[in-house]
Amino acid sequence: MTLPRRLSAAALACAAALTLSASPVAAQPAAAPPPGCTGTPSSTWINVVAQGLRSGSGLLAVTLYEDKPSKFLVRHGSLYVGRVNAEAGTTRMCIFVPKPGVYALALYHDENGNRSFDRTGIGFPAEGFGFSNNPPTLAGLPSFRSVRLNIPRSGLTTRVQMKYP
Repeated sequence: MTLPRRLSAAALACAAALTLSASPVAAQPAAAPPPGCTGTPSSTWINVVAQGLRSGSGLLAVTLYEDKPSKFLVRHGSLYVGRVNAEAGTTRMCIFVPKPGVYALALYHDENGNRSFDRTGIGFPAEGFGFSNNPPTLAGLPSFRSVRLNIPRSGLTTRVQMKYP
């Protein structure tokens, strides 16, 4: 067998192997969301793991924003706010997103359970908070660009480190 024929045979064998190994994967159904996933049900969801909650009091709120800087952290600008009971240390939550795409997440630990992000008299946060991608917040709110999160498919997990005043 000459060299070109050997390469052709090897290429065909590789292509056949790839076709055979790819077929069962393509035929498998998408994984189902975990029980308790919040939001408007869709075929796309993400797991959110909030780390560093200082107590199990109250609720963890996860706010989902579409890929529009003008709506980020604006009153009534979110797509959805999901809430679960807080657990000291780590709290997990699943949230549906409308479809694969780019979103932003803002979290807060609503320790008193009043369903509102409390601030001090001078406007500083009074409760724990965090954002997708864990941007620095020492000099104020993060830029929208720093919190954008690509969600290309279901079942991904993002981890958010909570910060407290």
